[in-house]
Amino acid sequence: MEEKHFLNNSVLYELLLIILPFPSRLCPRGFWGRRGMRECALTKPCSVCSRFCHLGRMFTRVTPQRLLLLLSSTLLLLWLGCWHSTAPPPPSRTHILLLSSWRLGSTFAGQLFSQHPDVFYLMEPAKHVWHHLPGGSPELLQGPARDLIHALFRCEMAVLQDFVHQPHRVSQIFMLHMSRALCSPPTCEAFRGGDIVRQVKCEAHCNASPFGKAAETCVTYSHMALKVVSFFQLEVLYPLLTNAALDLCIIHLLQDPRAVYATRRLISLYPDDLLISWAHNAMPNARLVMHKVCHSQAGMYLATFRHPPPALHGRYLLTCYEDLVRDPLGQVAEWYCYTSLASSPQLKAWVHNITHWSRDASKVLLAWRHQLSFHQVQEVQEICKPAMEVFGYRPVRSEEEQRDLAKDLVLPRERVGQTPVRMV
Repeated sequence: MEEKHFLNNSVLYELLLIILPFPSRLCPRGFWGRRGMRECALTKPCSVCSRFCHLGRMFTRVTPQRLLLLLSSTLLLLWLGCWHSTAPPPPSRTHILLLSSWRLGSTFAGQLFSQHPDVFYLMEPAKHVWHHLPGGSPELLQGPARDLIHALFRCEMAVLQDFVHQPHRVSQIFMLHMSRALCSPPTCEAFRGGDIVRQVKCEAHCNASPFGKAAETCVTYSHMALKVVSFFQLEVLYPLLTNAALDLCIIHLLQDPRAVYATRRLISLYPDDLLISWAHNAMPNARLVMHKVCHSQAGMYLATFRHPPPALHGRYLLTCYEDLVRDPLGQVAEWYCYTSLASSPQLKAWVHNITHWSRDASKVLLAWRHQLSFHQVQEVQEICKPAMEVFGYRPVRSEEEQRDLAKDLVLPRERVGQTPVRMV
């Protein structure tokens, strides 16, 4: 490339010497000859002056046709020089897929990306597919959900308009207020771009923003993160991994199934549970739902080393919610390193504040050991036994063991088969 630039510049210089008047200071001892050109009289003329004298003699033979040709060539070389010197295209956007299931702590995890000033974040956009394409099994909805994710990664926010009613406002995007980017300019002028945005204030000031502003905002960010909970097979996402236009990083978040079950009992997930149970029951069935969740989470992890595509290498990171709660700053640092994000003092302070409330976060993490009866725990352990073995969650054998908070039930992360848990 440098040789090509040098060649272009050299030829351009030769042409300019012929076409443009040459400064007299380059031949300080020369005189005008009888043909109106200067003839160098230097004892040892410089190379530039020698070149000029030679070209000066050529100039006397230039006809109008040759001059026009030289002018055209000069303009062409100038254009080529500008074309070759253009700045390289900016790096592609990094696409982050936070892969989890319902009530696994993924909402909190999503906020760790949403509040980053370089990230455009959407929480569970596939929910639009689930709620507007009823009557299908979860497996059949994975394809449309993946295609929606693909379009959103390209900032084609208009695809969401197929799932919302007129008039199209950003408030119709599921959980709008969980996206700091959509609560910031140009979508919403109520906050500055780098602010940590409170959800209540976002709802109060940003709901009426036009839908088209979402795409305008999306393209201004270097990273895009989507949290999804409706995938049950990692293989469905392989087309995204093999797409050269996407720089995809998958973060797979999981949690102790017993804690998941305890949380699900407190929060209604009727529409989603109904769809998951659809193939077996007319009404949601907690046992079927837990089996589906546990089986799919373990299956997606196991797929990472059972004939994975080459494109998956370095693009999958498994994280336990327990690790996130116990060391939030350390886990966030690992995520940011994995996705090429830089942290900031403001962001670190925010993470510290939301994870160090009056009650120790680890106690909240272990709440299931008081909330569930031993019989309920046994049932979950039976349903989710394969997943618990894969992810290293130790079963309890008695009620006394269950209530003993000093007993750690999360085993050190070990290898399953021949592959490490974290494939980075």
